[in-house]
Amino acid sequence: MPKMTFIERDGTRRDVDAPVGLSVLEIAHKHDIDLEGACEGSLACATCHVVVDPEWAAKLSAPTDDEEDMLDLAFGLEKTSRLGCQIVMTDALDGLTVRLPKAG
Repeated sequence: MPKMTFIERDGTRRDVDAPVGLSVLEIAHKHDIDLEGACEGSLACATCHVVVDPEWAAKLSAPTDDEEDMLDLAFGLEKTSRLGCQIVMTDALDGLTVRLPKAG
C-alpha cells in the first residue's frame, strides 16, 4: 500500500498508509489529521488547503479552474498549494508529502 507524509501545523511529521483511490482529505480524516474539509470534498470551500512538497508538485495533475478559484480563498497560499480533496492517491504518488498551512 502506498504511504504519504503529512507535516502538521506544529511541524510534526506523520507517515501514514494512503490507500489508492482515496483523496488526501479522506486519508487525513482516516488518520485523525487536522484537515477540516468543511464541504466534504465537494470543491465548495478551501478548508482542505495543503502545501505540496515542491518535489511532488510537478507529479500531480494540474489544478482545474474550479480548484484554482477555491484556492484563491485559502489563507497562506503558496506556489504549491492544492486542495486535499482534489489529490487522489495512486501508486505513482507513493511517498507524497504535504504540509498543513500554519493557520487558516
